Amino acid sequence: MKYRKLGHTDIEVSLIGLGTMTWGEQNSEADAHQQLDYALAHGVNLVDTAEMYPVPPKAETQGRTETYIGTWLAKTKRRQDIVLASKIAGPVRDPKRPGHIRGGKTFHDRKNLTQALDESLKRLQTDYLDLYQLHWPDRTTMTFGRGAYPWVKDDYTVPIEETLSVLQDFVRQGKVRHIGVSNETPWGVARFLRHAELDGLPRIVSIQNPYNLLNRLYEQGLSEFSHHDNVGLLAYSPLAMGMLSGKYENGARPAGARLTLFDRFTRYSSPQSVAATQEYVELARRHGLTPTQLALAWVNTRPFVTSNLIGATTLEQLKENIDSVGVTLDEAVLAGIEAIHTRYPNPAP
Repeated sequence: MKYRKLGHTDIEVSLIGLGTMTWGEQNSEADAHQQLDYALAHGVNLVDTAEMYPVPPKAETQGRTETYIGTWLAKTKRRQDIVLASKIAGPVRDPKRPGHIRGGKTFHDRKNLTQALDESLKRLQTDYLDLYQLHWPDRTTMTFGRGAYPWVKDDYTVPIEETLSVLQDFVRQGKVRHIGVSNETPWGVARFLRHAELDGLPRIVSIQNPYNLLNRLYEQGLSEFSHHDNVGLLAYSPLAMGMLSGKYENGARPAGARLTLFDRFTRYSSPQSVAATQEYVELARRHGLTPTQLALAWVNTRPFVTSNLIGATTLEQLKENIDSVGVTLDEAVLAGIEAIHTRYPNPAP
């Protein structure tokens, strides 16, 4: 395994991070524990979860993922061996999205942040998190595939400095070591950094945003923050919800796969995404690679990536994902990737 610094901290996190959002829906508690055992045995130390998980989010399963991690921690006593990250949900402003967590009024204010963190810690059976993240912004903005800035004047949003002041209290109390954001924009990151500098508030150490061969928007505005301000990317959906593994090639829908089970996941299913995916799959095979190896190894090469958050529903998938740290892409492969990207630039924003 390879390791990179988490922002400006002294924490070393594994280049492959263990995503957990299928645990409690597509994966059982036994599966979750088996994945944790395997991942740690192969050098993975970053475990990322959220109060909202598993996905798809439902009232009857909410919090189950954290509960499974908590039972593993209680059984193994290996809290010191992992860098544990979780997230608080943001407010639900889209009526199409479920609002079962605190009635959908999950603002990033003191009341919600305190309740969310305390409940996460209880489920996880730990008294602190290494990284606590805001799952999506408190304000209406470009998140989860929104194609254009919505230009909405929200009736109410919690000021970023107010949120940071509450998170500062968590750090002082020892409940949280470091903080990060997720599904955030360049404007938002700039504001978080500005208030940290001007007001003496905690500084974000990470940004957890989508990043893969079909969605490279991080490069266009956020990568500079990684470079100059040492705020690293925790890249989620590196396989574009499994599209880039090639398993959905020619319209296939394998039994038990996410896109087979749930019709809500359409972000990577546009005709342009399907066409681009086919070219990436063919490129991998021409060079003796699996499509998964190509997609994950490419994310691993990016200098702004702190950790590549993989998700797996089987041990075979988990093994291939973790083994991507040992895959080297030669110049011909990298040139082929750029040529496809030129033809299909960011088909899945």
